[in-house]
Amino acid sequence: MRIGIVGAGLIGNKRAQALEIAKNNNKLVYIVDLEISKAKDLARNFRCDAFQNWAEVVNRKDIDAIIIATPNKFILPIALEALKNKKHVLCEKPLGRNTKESEKIIEAGKNSEVILKTGLNHRHHPAIYKAKKLVENGAIGNIYYIRCVYGHGGRPGYETEWRASKDLCGGGELLDQGVHVVDLFRWYLGEFDEVYGQINTFYWNMKVEDNAFAMFKTKKGQVAMMHTSWTQWKNEFLFEAFGEKGYLIIDGIGGSYGTETLKIGKRKMEIRNPVQYVGGPPDEEVIEFPGPDISWTEEWEEFASAIKENREPLGSGYDGLMANKLIEAVYQSARLNKPIKIK
Repeated sequence: MRIGIVGAGLIGNKRAQALEIAKNNNKLVYIVDLEISKAKDLARNFRCDAFQNWAEVVNRKDIDAIIIATPNKFILPIALEALKNKKHVLCEKPLGRNTKESEKIIEAGKNSEVILKTGLNHRHHPAIYKAKKLVENGAIGNIYYIRCVYGHGGRPGYETEWRASKDLCGGGELLDQGVHVVDLFRWYLGEFDEVYGQINTFYWNMKVEDNAFAMFKTKKGQVAMMHTSWTQWKNEFLFEAFGEKGYLIIDGIGGSYGTETLKIGKRKMEIRNPVQYVGGPPDEEVIEFPGPDISWTEEWEEFASAIKENREPLGSGYDGLMANKLIEAVYQSARLNKPIKIK
């Protein structure tokens, strides 16, 4: 495939690097950014052409797929035009600023008969992916609850950056890192029935939240709890799943978040009729994933495979829509100070 990237910032750079490493036969041909100097710098690194106007690229006949890595406000028009021109689209999370934008993008994808994927690379972190397979294989039995803390501390002047703009982003930390968390919750537990949440702006002088707290409940009574924060100060990612047979704890996602580790805890059981809990500290196994962040490359290869096989990708357009739907429910719950039912 021949690919164009719209957005030459940090994430556009990561996406370009992932294409360079990927095993499948793809070629990055165009990089677009309103700041043409950024586009030229990145294009020089990856030996391709630079453009300033995304509309000049998304309708070209010599391109097969578009990666959208722009601020949230620009996702909708770029995605609609790319899908209208029958380009496969990998859209960096979130899939638009809200569910209305997500729905428009998904509808355009259906009409164009191409593959639409939401960029939810956290599913492809090795510890998270392995833990999901362990859950599917019954390693910890039925999950009772999940907890997640995800946050960083911003940087001087963070309140002036595009992420602090309600117009550009649609929300704050909940829509930034929180979208990954709610997506993982759905991936592990399925659909949710009820949401209760609170949002706060504790420190940064901005019109969006710098902290979000939420609890999600399934119809079966399983609970998922999250705290995402721009006042964590020391970067942290902690994801814990507890079940009847034990637990899975993922700590770190590499880089400044620390070495990615997966702790597998098994409760001590005695084979009787029925099987009984013996007590005492659980047996634990710790697996470290010290290598570079492979999630971006793994996600691209999944997208390319989905296109080749003409199937829904892992982390689909629908997954992007549902993540936005849950996030909107948190905002609504915080505004009304009551639980919100998910239709």
